[in-house]
Amino acid sequence: MIFKITVTKDKEGTYYAVPFSVPEGVVKVTVSYDYYRPTKGVLSDLKPTNCIDFGLQDEKGRFLGWSGSAHSSVSVGEYSSTNGYLCEKINAGEWSVLVGAYHVLPEGVEVTYTVDFEYAGEKLLFGDLHIHSDASDGRYDAFEIAKMAKNKGLDFVALANHNNYSVNFSLPQVNNLTFIPAVEWTHYKGHMNFFGVKSPFENSFIANTEEEMKDLIENAKKRGAVISVNHPKCRICPYVWENEDSFELMEIWNGPMRPTNKRGIEYWTSLLSKGRKIPIVGGSDYHSPKGVAKIGEPVTAVYSHSPSAEDILDAVRKGHAFVSCKKNGPKILLKYGNAKMGDTAKYDAKTPLEIQVQDAENTRTVLVTDEGERVITEKSVFLNKTKFAYVKIISKIGKRILAVSNPIYIN
Repeated sequence: MIFKITVTKDKEGTYYAVPFSVPEGVVKVTVSYDYYRPTKGVLSDLKPTNCIDFGLQDEKGRFLGWSGSAHSSVSVGEYSSTNGYLCEKINAGEWSVLVGAYHVLPEGVEVTYTVDFEYAGEKLLFGDLHIHSDASDGRYDAFEIAKMAKNKGLDFVALANHNNYSVNFSLPQVNNLTFIPAVEWTHYKGHMNFFGVKSPFENSFIANTEEEMKDLIENAKKRGAVISVNHPKCRICPYVWENEDSFELMEIWNGPMRPTNKRGIEYWTSLLSKGRKIPIVGGSDYHSPKGVAKIGEPVTAVYSHSPSAEDILDAVRKGHAFVSCKKNGPKILLKYGNAKMGDTAKYDAKTPLEIQVQDAENTRTVLVTDEGERVITEKSVFLNKTKFAYVKIISKIGKRILAVSNPIYIN
């Protein structure tokens, strides 16, 4: 939506409201504006110019924020808003731009407002679910990590510090970036990420026996934590507990793709063949710029109904996600009838597996089932009565794994 107003000289020094309509089903409103300014920057203090200030109010006349002339574009939404503006649920109705006519040249000035609406519905969001801050052995604090994540175009991050969850109580509010509460339970017998709750431990993180480990995990789950086993086949810190039922997710991709991750994918596939349903995640395990890990490499890409931490984790838990080498890496969507990645579908010999892959030039698509794996070129494949089906995207040169999808399970 675009509308224009003319601010005349006689309006100089006044404030007033200009209405615009917000339709149903909107979850975020972004308003941008522009107008003629003959001089800008420090020169505007020396020569006369136009200066129009800006603010917003909602359909109830509720003041949402004021940015003067500091921002040419602002957003308001339920989950994130531009600094200086309230976060609130978007209701349909007549909203208003607040106009501040600070300076107006004698001939007046035309101001153009552009209003963009983000509608409710499933969206593909990208995030890094394994980052360490200076609350444990990382280099940067949460605010610095937020800046790096936004520079990479990420939508969400999890600061999974070693046995330390204090940062979860002071996570920053950053426009267009969701922080998911997390802690990496770091044990000599394996590492696990606990997602979704600020304090997953009832008391301390200590567990020395298999039974104590099970109790600690169960208590964390009762508190709402979603449990992921991290880098289970790492040679330095592998998962060596006997119990394989405690974790709900598996981090198959940790940092750069390397043999550790390939063994993790093989381990995950072996559990799928045994009948387990385990969604996958990936994370950089970023600590500092001196290491090989980089924020957002890999990403967990999630088909989520909103950018809230709850909806993102719900989608991850359902397996409505894939892992890719980075945000602009290959993107995957699998469908089998009405089912998609993470869902369980009834077998139908007449229903093909639909494979949608984007941003995957010079790659091969490998279909993996409990019958083995094979390169495919088709966009739809008919399956046998397999237990599961997922795909890997592999580069033609170097045969590097670039992306891995969650499976569709066949009942």
